[in-house]
Amino acid sequence: MSFLIARSIDDAVAAMAQGARPVAGGSDLVVGARHGVDSLPDDLVAIDRIRELAQIEVNTDGCAIGAGVTHARLMVDETIVRRYPGLADAAALVGSPATRNVGTVGGNIMNGSPAMDTGAPLLVLEATVELRSEVGTRTLPIAGLWTGPRHTAASATELCTSIFLSTPRDRSSSAYVRLEYRRAMEIAVVGAAASVQLNDDGTIAATKIALTAVAPTVVAISVDLIGRPADEQALAMVAAAASDQATPISDLRASDHYRRHTIGVMAKRAFDAAARRAQGEHIAVPVNRTLGIGASS
Repeated sequence: MSFLIARSIDDAVAAMAQGARPVAGGSDLVVGARHGVDSLPDDLVAIDRIRELAQIEVNTDGCAIGAGVTHARLMVDETIVRRYPGLADAAALVGSPATRNVGTVGGNIMNGSPAMDTGAPLLVLEATVELRSEVGTRTLPIAGLWTGPRHTAASATELCTSIFLSTPRDRSSSAYVRLEYRRAMEIAVVGAAASVQLNDDGTIAATKIALTAVAPTVVAISVDLIGRPADEQALAMVAAAASDQATPISDLRASDHYRRHTIGVMAKRAFDAAARRAQGEHIAVPVNRTLGIGASS
């Protein structure tokens, strides 16, 4: 095995062009190898010391999050918590404190797991992803990144360098919640994210809802709530749409029937929290802990 420490993005993509696989925190890589999901690659290029990948840059258009930004930073960054709280909710639930301190948002989304926590909030926030190789740079909507379980649209020579989020509109917010059996080192049984924008009269101007761990990829669902108040009827419609449009499987962690029921509950709670935040209510990150959702210890 060869191991190269890249000092720049150019160094990293040059190594990837020769067959090296990028690694930052390595949390997914190590776990996958231990469980036989994937073998360790012959060549690795470490990207955790590339400063450009560890930056969060804010301008009038939005926010560019470097792919090397850790979950621990995302969950407390003032801009992320204020503007994109759904992403902070998700980052705060990833793995354990040790995992959050080394694991990165780029690694999470490029792993391609349908159970990833950051995927659903990034989907409802309409994120775009930058991919760079020796050939050039391209961007794509995050909805087009995931092509199947643990598969992405990126080639083996493309490095995810950043994720871009547009400036949120007035009277809008987001939230992410998940069902969990325990509070640490847990993979989402089901999870849901919602973004909600309200009109001045409190009715719904726009909303997006995405589901975790109930389809081959993180998936958005469709429910017509425009012009409706964010009331109990709207919550019931969200729950029904999530349960109806999910396509879960049964595995050791939960049956398809159980997932189909609980995803409706999680989607309703995510939508409710996002709408309440959009109305100006302070719900601290993460929603799971603040509202007592999921495991108690």
